[in-house]
Amino acid sequence: QVQLVESGGGLVQPGGSLRLSCAASGSISSINVMGWYRQAPGKQRELVAPITTGGSTNYADSVKGRFTISRDNAKNTVYLQMNSLKPEDTAVYYCYADLTPTGWCYSRTYWGQGTQVTVSS
Repeated sequence: QVQLVESGGGLVQPGGSLRLSCAASGSISSINVMGWYRQAPGKQRELVAPITTGGSTNYADSVKGRFTISRDNAKNTVYLQMNSLKPEDTAVYYCYADLTPTGWCYSRTYWGQGTQVTVSS
């Protein structure tokens, strides 16, 4: 049984910072890509940033220069440091991982439960 558990969401003021965490647990053979999506009401889900096992990253234009994704491979955990937050960053943030469970011959995508981030004064 594999699951991803998110934490760190909440209410912050514009210009503030927030750090999201997502830990994968269970019987896992390997993890390739981990990352973050976000979705605001009435809007399409947006890929915020992925990060590979080797540390390669790619950011959405809307968050470049403000957000930083990182991962701790030993802990199977991915982080999203969000600085200079704007009201338009308000959304539910979902982490994901492309991984292979122990004993399986293929990989699949697992999702976190989502965490609400609200940026408002």
